[in-house]
Amino acid sequence: MTTTFERRQAIIRVLGEQPGIRVPELATLLDVSVGTIRNDLNALQKAEKLRRVRGGAVLITEDEWAGGSANSAEIANKAAKDRIAQRAVEMIAEGDAIWLDAGTTSQTLIPHLTQRRDLTIVTNGLRVALQLAEQTEHHILLIGGRVGKDGISTIGTGNEQLLETVNIRTAFISGVGFTVAAGLTVSEYEDAQLKRRVIASAENVVALIDASKIGKRGFAPVANLQQLSHLVTDRDISADMLRHLRHARVNVTICGKNTIRSHTISNTDKRFAIGFANQSEQAPFAIDVRRGLEQAVADQRNIDLVITDNKLSGVEALRVANHLIERRVDLAIEYQIDARSNNLIMDKFQRANIPVIAVDIPMVGATYFGVDNYRGGYMAGEALGKWVAQNWGGQFDQLIILEERRAGDLPRSRIHGQQDAFEGVVGSVSAEKIAHLDSGNALAVSQRAVTTFLQTLPDRQRCAVISFNDEAAVGAIRAAQSLGRENELVVVGQGGDRLGREELRRPNSPLIGTTAYMPERYGTKLIEIASNILQGISVPPAIYMEHVFLTVENIDRYY
Repeated sequence: MTTTFERRQAIIRVLGEQPGIRVPELATLLDVSVGTIRNDLNALQKAEKLRRVRGGAVLITEDEWAGGSANSAEIANKAAKDRIAQRAVEMIAEGDAIWLDAGTTSQTLIPHLTQRRDLTIVTNGLRVALQLAEQTEHHILLIGGRVGKDGISTIGTGNEQLLETVNIRTAFISGVGFTVAAGLTVSEYEDAQLKRRVIASAENVVALIDASKIGKRGFAPVANLQQLSHLVTDRDISADMLRHLRHARVNVTICGKNTIRSHTISNTDKRFAIGFANQSEQAPFAIDVRRGLEQAVADQRNIDLVITDNKLSGVEALRVANHLIERRVDLAIEYQIDARSNNLIMDKFQRANIPVIAVDIPMVGATYFGVDNYRGGYMAGEALGKWVAQNWGGQFDQLIILEERRAGDLPRSRIHGQQDAFEGVVGSVSAEKIAHLDSGNALAVSQRAVTTFLQTLPDRQRCAVISFNDEAAVGAIRAAQSLGRENELVVVGQGGDRLGREELRRPNSPLIGTTAYMPERYGTKLIEIASNILQGISVPPAIYMEHVFLTVENIDRYY
């Protein structure tokens, strides 16, 4: 059973790939009612992720978003604030207690909070509290008092003493101005008093300030630079202000249109800039890799991290490589799916004399880090074969192979490993019983491919499924669910990402296991390798992560 957030993310992905798809087709694809799809589209339109058109919807480009709708006009600099909000949510863990103030930046953060579970959110924002209640299932505590002149917040005396009895892990604070001398400022004295109490009770204080407010000064001071754990802003911050913030030892994250740059505080003057070209900011595995990398950089504290998104596109990866070179990074970490672009990308970096670490997909001339593809695949294929032998007496009608045809030979070996191990248990499989399908490295693409294939088969056909990754595996299961044929499938995955783990924990899921590559641990290894390269220390040409095959029986031991 998919969550509302997962379904809406899937809608965004499908619209990106099939702009003309209509409401009934979406309902069929995602196995929900037409009414549910219409509600989803209305919610996504409200969040300005798409625009409704007759019979369906189209995605909104950032340019449309920044200048198009009435809501955009209501919230100034909304595109910049949304990028800031996307980064802010990365600082929140499930179960956290956080503070959100009444500002429009907090309102922009709300849709992203559906990515987290069981939060306790304390706020003085009337509109913020209402939107949280409408859009999330988190616990909401509204600080009382009289309604401010803005009509969207409470100020003055009320139940502010509550702040002295709760533990707020992170307070997200905004204001009307920010300067080096005055720090963060607001326009009303009573608002400043409340925020000072919040800061006193919070473990971490994160200022969310779009660059239009930097250099301006409000009436009442809230926090000086030393009281801030982190400042998140957009790309229009001046180089001079950034120097002041680093001198004041404030951690800064700059959110650009296509890149994120993190400046963490170090005890050494020697700093390095590392560029990370992520495979996709839509794929759970890649997101976990990026989060682990950010945490490792924060622990290292002498690295500025520039984060970009290859968007599962070789063409985009080439553009991103140019951008990292222009930013003069000291080292690049490339995580990109299209092997056909690798030589061109490596040529760019080599001519710029920038060393490269290639994640999961090798690039000639780069240090390889990631999956031992054949071994990881073999573990899953062997488990699948044993399951078929024990539960189906070794008999099945189809072996479905969900591939990623762009990835090249080395990642393809995880498919070969699965097939070799599977046949090692059940015996050789004839060509007419094998269906090779393109997973597209995405759940929606895999789901469409498997749906189409299953519709060609008679009912009660037993299908064993091997997959390039967990998105492909879950896509196959969603396809079978939509056709009422879930009990005809047995599936193994690759990756062990959050999506795969959630499916594995679902009662009676056809997913019997997935090889875990521990994406959340990639960051520590990558920074260790990068640090050695930057210091001139020799590293092996290939370094592998350890793998484990996750099952219902052992998953709680690891996660």
